[in-house]
Amino acid sequence: MLKIKYLLIASLFFAPQLFFAQYTDVINSNRPGETMSAYAVGKSVIQAEIGIYGIKEKHDLLNYDASGFGTDLTFRYGAFLEKLEFVLDLQYQMENFDTPYTSYKKNNFRQTVLGAKYLIYDPFKNYEKTKNIYSYKANHRFDWHSLIPAVSVFAGANFVGADNPYSFSPQSSISPKIALITQNVFGGGKWVFVTNIIADYITTDYPSYGYVLTLTHGFNDKWSGFIENQGYKSDFYSDAIVRGGAAYLINPNLQVDASISTNFKNSPSIMYGGVGVSWRYDGKYKEKQMEFKRESRKEKKVKDPKSKKSEKETDYQEQERKRKSKYE
Repeated sequence: MLKIKYLLIASLFFAPQLFFAQYTDVINSNRPGETMSAYAVGKSVIQAEIGIYGIKEKHDLLNYDASGFGTDLTFRYGAFLEKLEFVLDLQYQMENFDTPYTSYKKNNFRQTVLGAKYLIYDPFKNYEKTKNIYSYKANHRFDWHSLIPAVSVFAGANFVGADNPYSFSPQSSISPKIALITQNVFGGGKWVFVTNIIADYITTDYPSYGYVLTLTHGFNDKWSGFIENQGYKSDFYSDAIVRGGAAYLINPNLQVDASISTNFKNSPSIMYGGVGVSWRYDGKYKEKQMEFKRESRKEKKVKDPKSKKSEKETDYQEQERKRKSKYE
C-alpha cells in the first residue's frame, strides 16, 4: 500500500486544475478540493455540491483495518450582498473496523458546519490591465499585480450531536469555526492558488488548527485538474493529506468530478477516493441583470436631450407633410 501511496503522491504534483475564481458564465465550484474559494457564488445564486467517497484505513499501532464510504454535501447561497455567501457543509461517514479480536461499526455525521463567507478585498476591483500595442514583450511579461490576493473571511459553527463516535466528547456541543481565505490568479486565469488557514472547534478541549493549499489549472474549457495539500493538528488527531483529481464541465451550471487522497503516516494510513457533482441555479441573478440593463437603457434615453429633441422634430415634420398633402 505504501508503494502505491508514494507513486500517487509523486504523480499528483503534475496534475493541473481549472478553478473559476468568481461568478462568471460557468459554475464556480469548490469541488473536488477542500479549499473554499475567496469569491462568493453571487447574489441570489443557489448552488449545491455533493459527492460520495470510499475510504480505506490501516493502523499499525492499534492493529486494525477499516473500510467504508461516506457522502458530503455543501449548500451555498448568495444573499443580501454580492460579496456575501452562506454555507452549509455536511459530511456523513460509515465504516467497518476489523481487529484480531473483534469487529465493530462506526457511523455518524463527521462534520456539520453552518456559516457565512465575506469577500473583504478584491484586487481586480477597479483594476484594468493596460495593453501596449507597440510591444509584444510588454503585453506578455509577468503581471506583478497577480501577486496581490483576494481575501475573504469565513465564520461559522460546528454542530456535534451526543454520542458521536467521530467526536472527542460524548456530549453534544456547538463550537466556532473561522477561516482566512486568500486567492491568487495567474496567467490570465489559467492558474489559481488558494489558501485556507483554519481554526476549528475553538472553544472545546481539543481545538484544531490547519491549512489547505490548492494549486489549480485548466486543460481547456471543459476539462480540469488540481493538486492539494491539507494539514491539521490537535491533541485529538493530527494529519497531513495530499489530494488530486479532475473535473468536467457538462454545461455552464453543471460539473462532475473525481478525486483521490492519501496521507503520509501509518497511524493510521488513509486512502480514499470519490466522485461528485456540482449544480447551480442562477436564474434570478440573470433576471436582475436583464432588469438592470433595461432600466439603464430607459434612463439613457430620458437623459439624452438630443435624442428627445430629434424625436419631437421628426414627429412635427411628419405632421406638416400630411397637412400639406391634403391641398396638393
